[in-house]
Amino acid sequence: MRNIEKEIQDALDAVEEKYNVKILYAIESGSRAWGFASPDSDYDVRFIYMQKVEEYLRLDPGKDVIEWQLDEVLDINGWDLKKALLAYAKGNPNVMEWANSPIVYRRTEEWDCFDKMIRQFFSEKASVCHYYGTANSTYHGFLMGDKVKYKKYLYALRPLLCCIWIEKTHSIPPMRFEELLTLFDGTQNGLDDELFRAIELLLERKAVTEESELNEHIPEIIDFIKAEIPKQKEISDKIPDDRKKDYSDLNEAFYNMIK
Repeated sequence: MRNIEKEIQDALDAVEEKYNVKILYAIESGSRAWGFASPDSDYDVRFIYMQKVEEYLRLDPGKDVIEWQLDEVLDINGWDLKKALLAYAKGNPNVMEWANSPIVYRRTEEWDCFDKMIRQFFSEKASVCHYYGTANSTYHGFLMGDKVKYKKYLYALRPLLCCIWIEKTHSIPPMRFEELLTLFDGTQNGLDDELFRAIELLLERKAVTEESELNEHIPEIIDFIKAEIPKQKEISDKIPDDRKKDYSDLNEAFYNMIK
């Protein structure tokens, strides 16, 4: 039997040795971290690494991404620290989710210096626009046929619930789908009982269904997705740009780290 955890740790060690870098933070992203993996879901490992100081002082820009492995089981790649911090500074929702991953493969004391700081760059505008866009493209690209893949339902449903989470809490949405659902405990929070039961049924079916399998629509869910997408488009257009423009703290922390 394969020991996936060991394979991931060995891969991270191999990355450090081959590229002469230090991995500061490594996590699981995607369906396993979201909590709705299928039996054949792969492992989406993302990491942030720091290079030697000489690489940050060169005139010609060096590589800032390491693409290590991509096969049916493991998808492993990482970002350079500077690239990651710039993404956090812009409120990039994808890397914000990395900070909240419930599955952490590696975390160093150096990363702890950045963790609290990067959360201050959470942007409601950037996040809602991103999640709305993800739901909208998923709906139009994968959910308009007579049958659908259940994972595509969740790839539209989760972003829409993230939008509602942000509207109600003004905070970074949790990565795990079950935790995200805790906000929606009845009609007062926007999900009626029938939709809630439909989501529970979807999660049960997804857990035992191959990712490529096509299935009948679940009316309560597709109706919610169709109705919620234009609502979130309107909301995203009205949110003022709240991205922080002052990178002083991040600059200082980055400088102190590499020196």
